[in-house]
Amino acid sequence: MKIMLTGATGFIGKSLVFELLQQNFNVSIAVRQKTNLFPCKVKQFVVGDFGDNPDFSASLAKVDCVIHLAGRAHVIDKIKTSELNGFRNINRDLTLHLAKQAIDSGVKRFLFLSSIGVNGNQNNKPFLETDTPNPQESYAISKYEAEQDLMRLSQDTGLEVAIIRPPLVYGYGAPGNFGRLVKWVGAKLILPLPLGSVKNARSLIAIDNLVSFIITCIAHKNAANEVFLISDREDLSTTQLLRKIAKAFNKKIFLLPIPVQLMIFLAGLLGRRADAIRLFSSLRVDSSKAKELLDWNPKITMDEQLLKIAKAQK
Repeated sequence: MKIMLTGATGFIGKSLVFELLQQNFNVSIAVRQKTNLFPCKVKQFVVGDFGDNPDFSASLAKVDCVIHLAGRAHVIDKIKTSELNGFRNINRDLTLHLAKQAIDSGVKRFLFLSSIGVNGNQNNKPFLETDTPNPQESYAISKYEAEQDLMRLSQDTGLEVAIIRPPLVYGYGAPGNFGRLVKWVGAKLILPLPLGSVKNARSLIAIDNLVSFIITCIAHKNAANEVFLISDREDLSTTQLLRKIAKAFNKKIFLLPIPVQLMIFLAGLLGRRADAIRLFSSLRVDSSKAKELLDWNPKITMDEQLLKIAKAQK
C-alpha cells in the first residue's frame, strides 16, 4: 500500500514514517524542502511553501492513502482576526486544497490529524465524539473548519475521511508544556516547582500509541468517515505526571503546594495565562469508540513510554 504524508519532519511525522517503513509500507512525503532525516527509500516531493497552494499532484500519483499531519500551531501576529486567518490559511485552506487534489489523483482515503481542542479546552466529564464541538482558540477553530470541509467533500465525492482528535501527545522530543517538564526533570540542578497541589485530571496519548492508531486507520473499513478521540486511558493530574516523569528519570523532585489560582494569576502577568490554564485544567477523553469500532487498544503504557523518553534523553 502506498502512503503519502505531509508534516513528516515534525514530532509526530518522524515517528510515523519510521514505523510505516518498519511495517513495509511504500512511503512518500511532500515537504517544503528536501530533508536528510529519512532513508532513500522514502521518496521526497519538494512542493515549496505550504501557504502558497502548492501542486501536490506528483506526490499523489498511485497513492492509496494520504496522511495529513502538516499544520500551523503558532502565529506571530497576536491580533485576533489576523491570528485566525493565519491558522486558517494552513490548517483549513491547505487541507481542503490537498484533499481536492487527492480526489483528482484517485486517492481513496484521507487521514486528518485534528485536535481535541475542537471539543473544548477543559471539561468535567470525558469528551465524546458525539459532543457538540466547542473550539475556543484560533488553532482549534481552524481545525474544526477543516474537519467540516473534509466531511462535506467526502459526502460529495466518496473520498473516505478519518479524523483524529488527540489530546497532548508525549514522547522523546515532544514540544510545548510536556517538553518543558521533561527538560526540567532532566536538568542537572532541579529547582523546586510550584506544582505540588494540582488536582486536575488529564488524558494524554503516547507517541507510540498515536502512531499505532493512525496506522490502524489506514485500511480499516470502519474508520471511513469517522471522528475518533483517543488516549492512553490513564488519566492523571499534572502533579502525578511530574512524579511519573521523575520516576522514569530516577530523579528526586520537590513540588511546592502553591494554590492553582495564584499560579494562573502570576502566569497572566507574564503573558502565559493560556498556557497555565491548559496545564492546570482537567481535560479527559473517552476513547472507547476506537476500541469498539476498530478493536484498537494502546500498545504501550505511560510508564513504558516515559522510560523510553528517559533512555533517549540520556
